[in-house]
Amino acid sequence: MERTSEWERELVGMARTAAKEAYCPYSHYPVGAAVLAEDGTVFTGCNVENVSYGLSNCAERTAIFKAVSEGRRAFSAIAIAGGTKSPAFPCGACRQVLAEFCRPETVVLIATLRGRKIIRTTLRELLPFGFTL
Repeated sequence: MERTSEWERELVGMARTAAKEAYCPYSHYPVGAAVLAEDGTVFTGCNVENVSYGLSNCAERTAIFKAVSEGRRAFSAIAIAGGTKSPAFPCGACRQVLAEFCRPETVVLIATLRGRKIIRTTLRELLPFGFTL
């Protein structure tokens, strides 16, 4: 596992801050994400739940959709922070959305809400056979 750089730790910090805004009255499981656009702009997002769970949105998709709604279409990294004992890895839907806008070598940083351990991986490792047309 590679050591994380200062900018990567900073991106994780932004994801942890975003998790504080999570709307999660049902799961009580806040998650935050920070996505780095290729132009250097960072967009954050948190999970937003709904009593009808299928209408909930994950932090990763919230961050990506915010960025896309502001004209960004390419990203070089994303940090996700959630959980206290083990980190929150992106769900399948989030992995597929990431594959829509990120290259396979895009850096994915996964961390708990507190602590120092950061798992550094790539989209290719998380989604080796993503759906494409």
